[in-house]
Amino acid sequence: MPRAFLVVMDSVGLGSAPDAHRFYNGDLPDLGANTLAHIAQACAEGRAEEGRSGPLNLPNLDRLGLGAAMRLASSVPVPGLAATPEGLWGCAAEVSPGKDTPSGHWELAGLPVPWNWHFFPDTDPAFPAELSALVAKAAGADGILGNCHASGTEIIARHGAEHMQTGAPICYTSADSVFQIAAHEETFGLERLLELCRAVAPRLHEMKVGRVIARPFVGTPEAGFTRTTNRRDFAIAPPAKLLTNWVQDAGRRVHAIGKIGDIFTMSGIDTLKKGSDAELMQHLAGAIDTAEDGSLTFANFVEFDSLYGHRRDISGYARALEWFDAEIGKLLPRLRQGDILVLTADHGNDPSWPGTDHTREQVPVLVAGAGRAGPIGARAFADVGVSLAAHLGVPSTGPGRSFL
Repeated sequence: MPRAFLVVMDSVGLGSAPDAHRFYNGDLPDLGANTLAHIAQACAEGRAEEGRSGPLNLPNLDRLGLGAAMRLASSVPVPGLAATPEGLWGCAAEVSPGKDTPSGHWELAGLPVPWNWHFFPDTDPAFPAELSALVAKAAGADGILGNCHASGTEIIARHGAEHMQTGAPICYTSADSVFQIAAHEETFGLERLLELCRAVAPRLHEMKVGRVIARPFVGTPEAGFTRTTNRRDFAIAPPAKLLTNWVQDAGRRVHAIGKIGDIFTMSGIDTLKKGSDAELMQHLAGAIDTAEDGSLTFANFVEFDSLYGHRRDISGYARALEWFDAEIGKLLPRLRQGDILVLTADHGNDPSWPGTDHTREQVPVLVAGAGRAGPIGARAFADVGVSLAAHLGVPSTGPGRSFL
């Protein structure tokens, strides 16, 4: 019985989506954003030399069709990606009204978001008074800190000392539909932070805010603060069944790696592995070696986005891409006869773009193990989930069309 592996390279976009003019970083629309092309250009021009050097080197992804997918999605030159594809390749655009993690993943799993997300205004304060009071009460504090749009590292540096003194949680948001709560793992407590997020999430979800995100950190005012890997997303539940449910309802196993458990609120998921991207790659290798016949493994590699895209770190993003390419190249030969592995993304996060938020972009769809090579064309996100269901031979209810 065939197996399927769906791997999301978080934020690895291929250029502006058709509706990019409707999405913004500050006052600038996302028209012209192109995560992969702008990284490749910076590398070729010697502007991404920190911890790496030279043109962007992605031989394994390129052989699967990354360069070809890039040229399908955009006319922007991409230096160094010119291999003849050995897999099925194409690009995909999203229809859901957001450029955030839940929208992208749900739609990749066959379910476009059926509502408009709630976004907090870029004002000071950003949150309604009743919401701020609710969070402060749940935290056992006199108030909250932050209450604005902000970069996570910047706002922790700004309010970390006061948070440690007062116990008031640091609350902030972005252009995404998120409510983020940062707290010190030691003085506030990790479990206390998770319980706070769990307590206020139902109210945020009623407002159609996509995620409440726990952002724990450690450190001191003197030495500085650092976010830890114990982030936790409390996402709104999908409103209908999607790929993970389709597979599980057919009596098959579904294995989640990375943020997938949080994004889907464990709906249709049997096992979950977490960790850094390096640890997640080992979990993916283990799944390729041991996952059951007929199973689905769904993985998200988030550090492209969280460590480099939002921080506008072109060199770091390039290093992460080259590391991922080398590691995935080691895993492809371990696929069994009949397996497929689909590599894609959920949105863009162009590290050369003004601002710090995601960018509305098309994404690659690269298929290894299908037994043939060639273009699948410009697709919809939802086609990915329906295609994987078709490969596994399980019924699907989504609007997508299979490319297999």
